[in-house]
Amino acid sequence: MAIEYLKRGKSDADRAEDDAKTRAVVEATLKDIETRGDAAVRELSEKFDNYSPASFHLSQQEIDDLIAQLSDRELADIKFAQEQVMNFARAQRASMTDIEVETLPGVILGHKNIPVQSVGCYVPGGKFPMVASAHMSVATASVAGVPRIIACTPPFQGKPNPAVIAAMHLGGAHEIYVMGGIQAIGAMALGTETIDPVHMLVGPGNAFVAEAKRQLFGRVGIDLFAGPTETMVIADETVDAEICATDLLGQAEHGYNSPAVLVTNSRKLAEETLSEIDRLLGILPTADTARVSWQDYGEVILCDSYDEMLQVADEIASEHVQVMTDRDDWFLENMTCYGALFLGPRTNVSNGDKVIGTNHTLPTKKAGRYTGGLWVGKFLKTHSYQKILTDEAATLIGEYGSRLCLLEGFVGHAEQCNVRVRRYGGINVPYGAPAPYRDAAE
Repeated sequence: MAIEYLKRGKSDADRAEDDAKTRAVVEATLKDIETRGDAAVRELSEKFDNYSPASFHLSQQEIDDLIAQLSDRELADIKFAQEQVMNFARAQRASMTDIEVETLPGVILGHKNIPVQSVGCYVPGGKFPMVASAHMSVATASVAGVPRIIACTPPFQGKPNPAVIAAMHLGGAHEIYVMGGIQAIGAMALGTETIDPVHMLVGPGNAFVAEAKRQLFGRVGIDLFAGPTETMVIADETVDAEICATDLLGQAEHGYNSPAVLVTNSRKLAEETLSEIDRLLGILPTADTARVSWQDYGEVILCDSYDEMLQVADEIASEHVQVMTDRDDWFLENMTCYGALFLGPRTNVSNGDKVIGTNHTLPTKKAGRYTGGLWVGKFLKTHSYQKILTDEAATLIGEYGSRLCLLEGFVGHAEQCNVRVRRYGGINVPYGAPAPYRDAAE
């Protein structure tokens, strides 16, 4: 095995140090929000967004006025993208059925899929107004049937962004707040004097938003750890440097800490991509951001074989994985750790981010090892139930249950079973004794 790094990003130690600083800031900020509520939220908004309106909650009139600022074309484009996301979410929802089965005569088991009762959707928008994120969280929650959906987004250039607000409203948000960062996450999860807390938080964000969700997990549910964007390009000589470099920088422009990784078995493609990235950084309007991300978090990894490429990809478990090889379906069949796959040169991560219909809120920081991305099922809780309809079934299950409880030493548990055996089976079981064994012949 000969895996060679032609370019490395920040070391794991440096990244861990950055994470530790973020953790401390978030912990102190959340404590302040919990203690002082609306006053803390307002101070944070003034400090970080220079924004302090009479109310962070938008009225229906304010929403209507903002939507009216969009052109017919802009509104139609938003509706088109939202419909693609909702169509796929509806298909996913249809795949999740309630069940009820009779596992033994008279024994009924089932489960129901029940929507989370309140969800807070965070839509990033400080650097770029993330219109599409509203479809992914708000519209998907709406398809799931969540009865209370609140949405938060930071001001963009000092005021609410009309396109983001339109997407939130059209997606089905019941309450819309213009606030961002830790203060938005804290307000939704912890509640303030003017905001009732939610049961679950969803949506991507920067490192501070992701860490706030992590610290609040348990107190509320979260979708997943969706921090700064990550992208990986898996490519061989079936594609060229221009498309690889474009796909890497297209995600690196998100922020200053967005990992972008090329995994290839072609030294020629690797070297040409490095050169092409330098060329594109000279003309890309967002190069100030993308250049820092590429310098600190960009990597080029040269492998000897497709098997090595697969191994490296699964170890990194990137959020977005663009596969452009002579065996794309082989990667689809064999990859196990990632956020979402984008197969073949005709598709790209921007498709998934903005319009194609799959959800773009995806696991980062190796979370793809144990979870997939946000989808309609994340807003549903699968709850089981059971019922016994006959005396015979109550006696049979009770007898097994009695003996198995005592096997573990739980006398009180066993007596729950025994009382049914006595009542419905007419079998006299002494208190705390195991139910008798009846073989099949009896």
